Amino acid sequence: MDLALFVKIISVICLLLCAWAFFMVLRFNLHMLQLNGYDNEEHFHWLKSNFGKQKLLVIVICFAPFLCFFVNAVTVCIAIFILYVVIRFYGFLKKVFTKKKLVYTTRAMRLVITTCILGALIAFIGWFAGEHTRFFGILHAAFLDVCFVPFLLPFANVINRPVEHMVRQYYINDAKKILAENDHIRVIGVTGSYGKTSLKFYLNTLLSVKYNVLVTPESYNTPMGVVKTIREQMKSTHEIFVCEMGARKVGEIKEICDIVHPRDGLITSIGPQHLETFFNMDNIVKTKFELGDALPDGGLLFLNGDNEYITGNAGNYKNTVMYGAGDANGYRTENVSVSDMGTTFTVIAPDGEKEEFTTRLIGGHNVINVLGAIAVAHAYGIPLADLKIPVRRLQPAEHRLQLIDRGTVTVIDDTFNSNPIGSKAAVEMLHLFNGEHILITPGMVELGEKEEEYNFKFGTYAAECCDYIFLVGVKRTKPIYDGVLSKGFDEKRLKAVDTLQDAMNLANAIKSEKKKYILLENDLPDNY
Repeated sequence: MDLALFVKIISVICLLLCAWAFFMVLRFNLHMLQLNGYDNEEHFHWLKSNFGKQKLLVIVICFAPFLCFFVNAVTVCIAIFILYVVIRFYGFLKKVFTKKKLVYTTRAMRLVITTCILGALIAFIGWFAGEHTRFFGILHAAFLDVCFVPFLLPFANVINRPVEHMVRQYYINDAKKILAENDHIRVIGVTGSYGKTSLKFYLNTLLSVKYNVLVTPESYNTPMGVVKTIREQMKSTHEIFVCEMGARKVGEIKEICDIVHPRDGLITSIGPQHLETFFNMDNIVKTKFELGDALPDGGLLFLNGDNEYITGNAGNYKNTVMYGAGDANGYRTENVSVSDMGTTFTVIAPDGEKEEFTTRLIGGHNVINVLGAIAVAHAYGIPLADLKIPVRRLQPAEHRLQLIDRGTVTVIDDTFNSNPIGSKAAVEMLHLFNGEHILITPGMVELGEKEEEYNFKFGTYAAECCDYIFLVGVKRTKPIYDGVLSKGFDEKRLKAVDTLQDAMNLANAIKSEKKKYILLENDLPDNY
């Protein structure tokens, strides 16, 4: 075969591999951008913090000049090999980072199309700038396209912004129209640093005793998640809409409130979470109380009276209803008893009504969340006695202190978005069980500059409550490791490993006559 023909054939193969590699890199970065809420600022922070996941692209850009100025069989073959490695690597990332799968929404597809157009424009420029021939100019540009993807995608996000704004506003206006047509539906806003999803589902169960209730599904708590729920699920027969409201920045609770106009609200808790985007606790407090600011005259604001950040600001609002374990609360608990079968507690209402409840849920903070739901239901006219059976039926939200009994081993799944207060409560709850207390955790994230400090403290709490501690991620969990050892914990019972499976293997290998309780605390998001 003529050498020139051979070079052309393998160059065509190389060009096809460029296209394949382009889409593999695009798929992964689109997934990460989606997990970052399509927010370019957050995404660039993620790119900076996770450079190692894109390090192969440095090889691509370093080799690109050779493919431009020394086009021959050797350079093209090397380019093919590099592209093959890139494809395999991003294929591996696709398998590993898929706990929350990429959703090919219409917005995602518009981003894909715009990014591809940008890539095609670079290839088109290569057509005119080819050092040897037009074809090899395209090949060189296509090769460069692969390493440009992490930057082309955010640029495409900027280009699409006017279109996305119009689409977003159309859906918001449609949701507002539906709400206006159903103004008999009473909207209850639920927010907090943690506990809001669980409490939302508890409210659904308890309020359904008397009312036809709609709640935002799963962890839907963004403006567009709320809008999607209204447009697809709201019916005129609904009487109450329980709307979970999440936020990562100041103003995001207000944005949801401006859409749904809640009549009543509930703040489950306030604590350090998402500090990478909130920056400080003052911003978190301000954002959570945007719900209270949005309530109309006469609207009830239910507040967790055991939370110091909440009680410190409760005086600024009228018609507050406090709940918690403390005597100063309107709705309060007493005689709390916890076992691996669940929890029993007594509720005392502000009017003196008193009732004992039993739930399958475990953990002191779960009791407070149930109490919050009881407070709302009782204020909505449901007697405490009528809530006893619904409370007994309550199930833990998935991955939130969910008990999975396997005979001699009970797994406590608390893998959803751990936080400093919740993680402390989880290990303290683990310590209540009669058996071997085993903790498996990768630690906490999204805590900004305080991340190392909070993980160190988590280690000190864990050391006092656990018999064995297995950390997932040797480098990331170093602060927890140090915190555990600072309490004099037996180093033979502490180990940092690379994967969750490694940790589970260590836990399963423990020989003990006691029953084993394995707490899985937190599971890092895909973009970590």
